[in-house]
Amino acid sequence: MRRRLALRRAVLAAVLAAAVALTCSYREQWQLAFPYFAYLSGWALFLLMLFLTAYNGRKKLPFIPLISSRIWLQVHIYAGLFTGFLFLLHIEWRWPSGVFETALALLFVAVTASGIAGWWISRVLPSRLTIAGGEVPFDRIPEVLRSLRLRAERVALQAIPTARAKTLADFYTERLADFFSAPANFTAHLRGSRRPLNRRLNVIGEVRRFLNAEENASLDQLADLVRQKDAVDYQRSLQLVLKGWLFVHIPLTYGLLLASVAHVVVVYAFSGGTR
Repeated sequence: MRRRLALRRAVLAAVLAAAVALTCSYREQWQLAFPYFAYLSGWALFLLMLFLTAYNGRKKLPFIPLISSRIWLQVHIYAGLFTGFLFLLHIEWRWPSGVFETALALLFVAVTASGIAGWWISRVLPSRLTIAGGEVPFDRIPEVLRSLRLRAERVALQAIPTARAKTLADFYTERLADFFSAPANFTAHLRGSRRPLNRRLNVIGEVRRFLNAEENASLDQLADLVRQKDAVDYQRSLQLVLKGWLFVHIPLTYGLLLASVAHVVVVYAFSGGTR
């Protein structure tokens, strides 16, 4: 499977390189043959964007015996890279000056950037989730977090009559209640950093000398719940990005298509098309 995937990537990369080289080599000839070369490159760019958008439709129809989604994705990536090159060719490697053209270019850049980010996300984050293990379904995460918070509160409160002191309960209220009350350390989890967890565990370790034996036993339970909560927060952060980036990329894509249609209408209305 890996060898086949590597071969497919190599073939698509070679096709992309050949397409770029061919376009660069014959650009001047095409410009001479087509006086309105910008129209030709513009329509090619628009058709490519329609093709790229079709991938979203393919994902919604998995039951139809078409090309596999995995192959569609790879073609989508390399076709997207060629589309970026064709866009630069279309604007003649110069940033547009008009207000509408600038907005259209910014929208294209946003779609391309979100697509590249999505490619990175889809390659890196799933493997990190697999390595972490114990994946929690995204829709169950709020329930799991609530359960951990209730267990932590119960441990802190039960330590009061057992140890005949409220030192642990006060510590929980001051240093851990906020952590258990909501998801935490989103950006740290995306970076794969364990510093927030280690800092919190160090604080737990420092308070041990102020507790008696019964409270330290309860503190061990709290430390374990902190580790579990941090692991669930990690799952939530990565899964949220995996699910959420499409809510950026897809609306931007359809916005770009609508803006491109408006661009075509404006160009043909004010220039008379290919006169």
